[in-house]
Amino acid sequence: MQPNLMKIVEESNLRKDPLEFEIGDTVDVHTRILEGTKERIQVFNGVIIARRGRGMGETFTVRRIIAGEGVERTFPVNSPKISKLDIIRHGVTRRAKLFYLRDRVGKATRLAERRPKKKD
Repeated sequence: MQPNLMKIVEESNLRKDPLEFEIGDTVDVHTRILEGTKERIQVFNGVIIARRGRGMGETFTVRRIIAGEGVERTFPVNSPKISKLDIIRHGVTRRAKLFYLRDRVGKATRLAERRPKKKD
């Protein structure tokens, strides 16, 4: 009984329009920021280096370099604070987690671009 109740509650709170992305994609995450009574959209641009969890607890981590420092931010996939996720480019990866990018600087952090498959 308890697991079924949790499943019902989780399903009602999942996003109606699921975010579709993969590890290695360069994305713009549009986040709603509340400042008093005003609301604005802030964009965080970077490479998705990790995706973990499932259901309501699923999160993804985005990494970018600002002024020579690496900055990582973790977002919940099902958060209503995320208004939009734009995919800028698709990166080629052979791993599920790209934590090795933390040790790299400059051009070494770039991933090769994945090309769309040809339809016959």
